[in-house]
Amino acid sequence: MQSKYFKVLSVVLVLAVMAAIGVSQTVKRAQMRGEGMFGGGMPGPMLGYFVRKLDLTEAQQAQVKSIMAKEKPSFQPLMLQMAQGHQQMHELVMNNGFDEAKVRELATQQTQAMTELMVQRARVESELLQILTPDQRTKLTALAAAHQQRLLNHLQIKGKHNLSNP
Repeated sequence: MQSKYFKVLSVVLVLAVMAAIGVSQTVKRAQMRGEGMFGGGMPGPMLGYFVRKLDLTEAQQAQVKSIMAKEKPSFQPLMLQMAQGHQQMHELVMNNGFDEAKVRELATQQTQAMTELMVQRARVESELLQILTPDQRTKLTALAAAHQQRLLNHLQIKGKHNLSNP
């Protein structure tokens, strides 16, 4: 029972670290382009993709931009915290070897930051869903399901590949 718990916990922590890496890379790319996470128009390629796929009207696009601008201040500190936590973890491992207590402390901090990011994201997604028409919601549901299936397929293929080639 405990080994299952530790396996699940390990997967959650790995996903949190991977998310932190992704977040930090997104922030770095945005900074290199001279824009913040939500600066310079539509926030990120995924939102731009959905704007095109869902055929949002100009009014809906303006609402999206307004929502994102309003939420930007709540995301930025969390994104920065995630990026800094990732950097601290990297430095800890590279410079000091493995100190389990410090790694656990950083992992706990990252988990808390990730939880806050997920709550913020859910709130924003809920606000964005309110501006969609029923047809656009149906399209979004189909796009999300297809994305989820591709992700699961990718993870299954990658998992099989890693198991066959240790």
